[in-house]
Amino acid sequence: MKTCSTPLSLALTLASILASTVATAPARAAVSEAEAARLASELTPLGGERAGNKAGTIPAWTGGYAATAAARITGRRPDPFAADKPLYTVTAANVAEHAPQLSDGLKAMFKKYPDFRLNVYPTRRTASAPAYVYENTRLNATRARLNADVLSGAFGGIPFPIPKTGDEAMWNAVMFWGGAAYRFDANGYLVTATGSPVLTVDVKGELNRPYYYEDGDRAAFEKQGGVHAEIKVTNSGPPVRVGEAVISKLYTDSSKDVAWMYLTGQRRVRKLPSACCDTPTPQTAGVMTFDEQFVFRGRLERFDWKVIGKQEMLIPYNANRLNVPERDADVLGKNFVNPDHLRWELHRVWVVEGTLRAGQRHTMPRSRYYLDEDTWIPVLADRWDAQGNLWRTLGQYPIVLPDVPATAPLTFYMHDLVSGAWYVNGLMNAKATPMEVVPKFSDSNFQPDSLAGKSVR
Repeated sequence: MKTCSTPLSLALTLASILASTVATAPARAAVSEAEAARLASELTPLGGERAGNKAGTIPAWTGGYAATAAARITGRRPDPFAADKPLYTVTAANVAEHAPQLSDGLKAMFKKYPDFRLNVYPTRRTASAPAYVYENTRLNATRARLNADVLSGAFGGIPFPIPKTGDEAMWNAVMFWGGAAYRFDANGYLVTATGSPVLTVDVKGELNRPYYYEDGDRAAFEKQGGVHAEIKVTNSGPPVRVGEAVISKLYTDSSKDVAWMYLTGQRRVRKLPSACCDTPTPQTAGVMTFDEQFVFRGRLERFDWKVIGKQEMLIPYNANRLNVPERDADVLGKNFVNPDHLRWELHRVWVVEGTLRAGQRHTMPRSRYYLDEDTWIPVLADRWDAQGNLWRTLGQYPIVLPDVPATAPLTFYMHDLVSGAWYVNGLMNAKATPMEVVPKFSDSNFQPDSLAGKSVR
């Protein structure tokens, strides 16, 4: 069995995070066989444009960045591009020159924080995946279907590499490639408006992605009910949360999602009620909602989704340098992550907008998401309140994982542009073994009976 890892942005999913569903619509296949053939010509195997841009500032995709078959990275992951120097820096003084390549949220950050800046490096299209993921993506292009809120016909690859609708693109954002199984160890912090960091979670976790098992197949996946992720997390801190543990199983039909939690005060395992959408999350001290974690981990049926188009934008990318410092304090700035440890690049993104569907409720009725064309990762997002005011801006930092191979995020953040508070999760700087590639865990590891013995304090 081949061993793969998966991005932290999937692994840190707690029981309160529900899988995205697709907007209600008649069952449909994405594209024809003839159109799917584009994945072997002008498109990359996952659906991006192979060619660079006319200006030459975005290079052509030539296969991505991957290690040799025998390579395996353990412990702290290095920055493969440490020798790169910034091409330029976007600051409050020159932000107008770069406005067409900035999200509304980034523009607001420059306005709110005069010392905010983006160090922009050469664009490196590092996205890559194993051959079986490419092949499954090709098959999914014609066999994947949306029927009401349920995804069917897809397995082992991007469901809709040539999306025709906003809900197809957003489903890709949930199921981006990152591997099959690993352990992780990371911290999350709320930083107050005055710049004081507060540890909200110190988690150790284990994750399986049955959807991406190399030795699996679509028939077996659907027969076992379509569980696309199994997650177990145990809190090691802060002290008030030591011993808490959560298991969740996420389905391609999210109405089946189920989660259990070990409560230290009761010494009992309890099945959790469904939690999603605009409900505040305890693990972020209530400053983020369930559907904001990892930029988007919500349910699609509350919104109407529209593809606005594709755009060249500055986005966080190949951010391995963020994990080089050995203390969380080194990367936690007063109002934002220390820009010296971040890397921004110019890439093409899909721009998808969600507006509140008739009859639904949400505290943020309009959102805009920016999906990297090469990976489908939702790298940035902006959210507006009911009065039409920009309220929050979110993002995550993809890094190169050549031994998977993949380019996938470990860390996500949210800035409340009204209160000034912000949140960051997935910091691994202080961890001896931040992420460890492992064979897939036994399914018994994700049953509620496994919680009590492992979590008692």
